[in-house]
Amino acid sequence: MLTKQKDMTPAEAARALNWLIEMGADEVAGENPVNRFGSAAKAEAALEPPPRPEPAPRPVAAPAAAGLVVSHDAQAMASTCNTLADIAAALSRFDACPLKKTATQLCYCDGNPEAHVMLIGEAPGRDEDVQGKPFVGRSGQLLDKMLAAIGLSRGSEDPAASVFITNVIFWRPPGNRTPTEQETAMCLPFLKRTIELQQPKAIVCLGATPTQRLTGRTDGILKLRGKWFEIEAGGRQVPLLATLHPAYLLRQPAQKRLAWRDLLSLKLALEKGSPDG
Repeated sequence: MLTKQKDMTPAEAARALNWLIEMGADEVAGENPVNRFGSAAKAEAALEPPPRPEPAPRPVAAPAAAGLVVSHDAQAMASTCNTLADIAAALSRFDACPLKKTATQLCYCDGNPEAHVMLIGEAPGRDEDVQGKPFVGRSGQLLDKMLAAIGLSRGSEDPAASVFITNVIFWRPPGNRTPTEQETAMCLPFLKRTIELQQPKAIVCLGATPTQRLTGRTDGILKLRGKWFEIEAGGRQVPLLATLHPAYLLRQPAQKRLAWRDLLSLKLALEKGSPDG
């Protein structure tokens, strides 16, 4: 005889759902496949009592609204930071982002804080999560070679020959998945405050996520790359160049020629003191 499985209580269901969200689950699947056209499934469905009429649902806030509230909290915390060290300390206390619960550690920045060029990626990967620094895995090794080709290095003490590196997201998403809009909204105030305090002469966005978040554009990176934009940061206009992410170049090595053009554009802009537009 078929028996009906005991339902979870609302509290148990809420706890289970929150855990799945924190783990990065984005779809629902059962433990075992079920033939919904089979007789067993039909028999089980016959055991279900007819549904009771539900009262009209109460209006609830859209999910994006919760993200905006968190973003406001992050904005308030970021605005009190006066140094990059203050931002790192604030991020270590910031518990609203669920990625912090699944990551190994904070991955904020690397390079020379006084560098003329700021590089911004998407989010830490496995190696970055372990070491606590952005771009230290295979993508980072390729990035270092790309920068060396135009005379830049994260290890240089000369601000004109060094770079400062950070990400849009400061904790590794589970499975290296793409960060959600809500996760980005939580971290974006800290990134913008970092730009205000670091005061770069030029920003290079590596990939679509940082380019879209900072410029408001929605085009793909292949349309955005190679173009110069301007963003406002701390009352000043900062030139921003979009280019391809090193991880993409590892998967599509033929596109390195496009990234090389972008690097030459950056080199020329630094030599001239302004982007070519």
